[in-house]
Amino acid sequence: LKSAAGAAVGRAHMRINSANPTVSTLSDAFVADTDGARGWEGQRWDRAEEVAVTTLDALIDAHGAPDFIKVDVEGFEADVLAGLSAPAPHLSFEVVVAARAAGQAALDRCVALGYSAFRFSRGESHRFETEWLSAAEMGSYLRDLPDEANSGDVYARV
Repeated sequence: LKSAAGAAVGRAHMRINSANPTVSTLSDAFVADTDGARGWEGQRWDRAEEVAVTTLDALIDAHGAPDFIKVDVEGFEADVLAGLSAPAPHLSFEVVVAARAAGQAALDRCVALGYSAFRFSRGESHRFETEWLSAAEMGSYLRDLPDEANSGDVYARV
C-alpha cells in the first residue's frame, strides 16, 4: 500500500507529477505556488492517487526513535512535522523558494517542537551556507533568498 506522512492517520490524495515523480505532493498549495515559478516551468501534476497517511509519531512507535529526520515532501513539511510530538536530536526540512510560506510554517513547527538552532544548505550542495542561526534569523534568511536559489534544506537541532 502506498503511504505518506502527515499530521494525522488517515487517507489523502497525492498529486502525482508523472514526468518528475520526485516532486509529487499532498499539498495543493505547493502545486499552485510553483505553477509557472522560476525553476518550475513545465512541471505538471497530471493525476492524483489516494494514499494512506501515517504520522512520524506512529513511525517512531513502530521503528524506534531516530537520531535524524529528513522531511522533503514538496510543501507539506509543516503537516508532516505536525505528526511529531517530540523532537529528534537533529532534523532537516526542504524549503522551495516559490513556496516560501510552507518553509516558514515548517520552521514555526520546529520552534514549537523545541528546535532552537538552524542552518541552511542551498540546492543539493550538501554544504552549509550559514552558521547556526536563531529561528528569527533563519526566517529572515529564508524570506531574503533570491528566486534563483530555487530550494534548499534547513537543518535544525534542539
